Amino acid sequence: MELKNDTQISKFILLGISEDPLWQPLLFGLFLFMYLVTLLGNLLIIIATVTDSHLHTPMYFFLSNLSFADICFTSASIPKMLVNIQTKNKVITYEGCISQVYFFILFGVLDNFLLAVMAYDRYVAICHPLHYTVIMNRRLCGLLVLGSWVTTALNSLLQSSMALRLSFCTDLKIPHFVCELNQLVLLACNDTFPNDMVMYFAAVLLGGGPLAGILYSYSKIVSSIRAISSSQGKYKAFSTCASHLLVVSLFYSTLLGVYLSSSFTQNSHSTARASVMYSVVTPMLNPFIYSLRNKDLMGALRRLFRRIMIMGDLSIAWYLQFFLQRIEVLIMEDFHWFGES
Repeated sequence: MELKNDTQISKFILLGISEDPLWQPLLFGLFLFMYLVTLLGNLLIIIATVTDSHLHTPMYFFLSNLSFADICFTSASIPKMLVNIQTKNKVITYEGCISQVYFFILFGVLDNFLLAVMAYDRYVAICHPLHYTVIMNRRLCGLLVLGSWVTTALNSLLQSSMALRLSFCTDLKIPHFVCELNQLVLLACNDTFPNDMVMYFAAVLLGGGPLAGILYSYSKIVSSIRAISSSQGKYKAFSTCASHLLVVSLFYSTLLGVYLSSSFTQNSHSTARASVMYSVVTPMLNPFIYSLRNKDLMGALRRLFRRIMIMGDLSIAWYLQFFLQRIEVLIMEDFHWFGES
């Protein structure tokens, strides 16, 4: 079959997780539920850390940024997937696909950097507790987050710009629920060696670098915890980083599992299903992992809920008062009209 080299394509087709029509209503309900839980959970974390003065510390500053990145990470793919299922139209425009590539890489790599920054924060808190407030000052925290944003934004801009040089053949079907850069490269007809090199170097530097930092931080943390004499002190030190360690383990195990399994399987839909773990499930679980065993955060959430309930009661009282006033006005108007008649 003769291939047509068409660089001016206008659309791609996202095949999604499954092409079976019987699965579509279930997938729509499941992913809508997970997306709403992700939005609600991470928004509560952000609001609690911003409004509660007890949480104005480096750890919760980084956590709020991670929650924001998780919201954006899932929002880069899930809304379009839900629209495609609902409308039974799997088409995505060329511009929309490149935009998905940009934001999916941006917030995926940003998650990676923020987890490394949080590991460094836990390293300083456990290994250098007396100098923690001096080292983790406001300026350093801001620079760490800003550096993470700038680095990931430049990488994402480079990767998506490299995708613009690709020309595509007649097969424009992407066996995924999101425009993933690797899938675009596989569909390209022209030489993809520059794209492959950029992707590999980015994976090593921006993926392996933060992971190496996390492993180094936790090696020092484990050494410091082992040096603590009392079992209560060891438990207290470990509990300060247990949530972060669980999130890191979940994120990297699912991420590495996806890309290692994709090397041994030819079923692209299986890779797409596995990608759900790190791109949807992990952002959804992060708020629960950080809040369930965190007394400070749970206390802040309880105070936030109380304020919301009080505001809700005041709103109800205001609407009730307004409603009664309107009834009174209507009654007075009726009496006035009756008197005139």
